[in-house]
Amino acid sequence: MVENKTKVNDEDVIQFINNFANTPQKVQDSLDLIALMEEASGHKAHMWGPSIIGFGSYHYKYASGHEGDAPVLGFSPRKAAISLYVFTGLEEHAHMLQNLGKFKMGKACIYVNKLSDIHVDVLKNLMAHTIAWIEKTYPTV
Repeated sequence: MVENKTKVNDEDVIQFINNFANTPQKVQDSLDLIALMEEASGHKAHMWGPSIIGFGSYHYKYASGHEGDAPVLGFSPRKAAISLYVFTGLEEHAHMLQNLGKFKMGKACIYVNKLSDIHVDVLKNLMAHTIAWIEKTYPTV
């Protein structure tokens, strides 16, 4: 079985942001996202792997047998855009993205250039829905 490389670690989150975020705006947006996600999740920020800031954790196991741990919410201040890990990626939840603002989508990852491009209230609602879905689907949160 392949081992998941994205694991929680003890690296300093603020030091990571200061070293990794490539603009002052991305640094500030990262600090603002930490506050938002800590409030939404009730968990402090921790590094997951080399470049994801995560909040809380849950254990998943797929029908294929693949399993592991992942943060309940997370983000990464990547060079091209901030990657937000706050969405289930499920089609039945896609309507929740309608009023989010300016973003691009990966499978379940939301990419924003800056936090001011999206509506924070919509983001908060999206995070609350995602947390509720994870807690229902993976009761070991």
